[in-house]
Amino acid sequence: MDLQGKKALITGGSDGIGKAIAVALLAEGCDVVITGRREEHLAEVAKDIGAGYLVGDVGKEADAVATVRQFVDQHGRIDILVNNAGFGHFAPLVDMEFDKLEAVYRTNVFGAFLMAREAARHFVEQGSGNLINISSTSGLKGGKGSTAYSSSKFALRGMTDCWRDELRRHNVRVMLVNPSEVLTDFAQRAGRQQQATDNKLRGQEIADAIVGALKIDDRGFIPEFSVFATNPF
Repeated sequence: MDLQGKKALITGGSDGIGKAIAVALLAEGCDVVITGRREEHLAEVAKDIGAGYLVGDVGKEADAVATVRQFVDQHGRIDILVNNAGFGHFAPLVDMEFDKLEAVYRTNVFGAFLMAREAARHFVEQGSGNLINISSTSGLKGGKGSTAYSSSKFALRGMTDCWRDELRRHNVRVMLVNPSEVLTDFAQRAGRQQQATDNKLRGQEIADAIVGALKIDDRGFIPEFSVFATNPF
């Protein structure tokens, strides 16, 4: 796909991987809009990188519906949706609080579903589109303390499989991306320690991989791929 002039909407686009994807797509000539809940920060980042922005919480149905509607009203169509918004909470099973589990699912699972549903309605009508879900290698293999986060990414992977099967006949490419550890503020927000080293992934590597996948001719696509650091130790 030639990315020049394509219309891209990125959830959770003001930080980390989402911001890196926005910058990479802008460099390819896309019209990019980032979304998030913190308007002041969102507006500052959008201005800095040259993107548009829409304020909303993907986990709230009214916000998700309004975000996609406003995007299409502004740009006439939607060519790319990147479901990047997400966060984690980590605790042993015996200490897991239901409201914390529910909050993770509200964004990582329900938010991705709501945004995908709204975008897919336009994709089907257009007869084209690209849906990219940002998952995690934690969605391939669970680990201790990761009940909420890993299971939310397992759920996202399952939904992606369903959407891919449904939408391929409408010329819609549905892709799942599984980053391994990336140096962002994700760990800090989740209350986890993260040691920064030069060998660990940055958001740029994930963004570069996504751009490469999108640029494959529309007759083909990569259904799922993981991105690992070569030697993170």
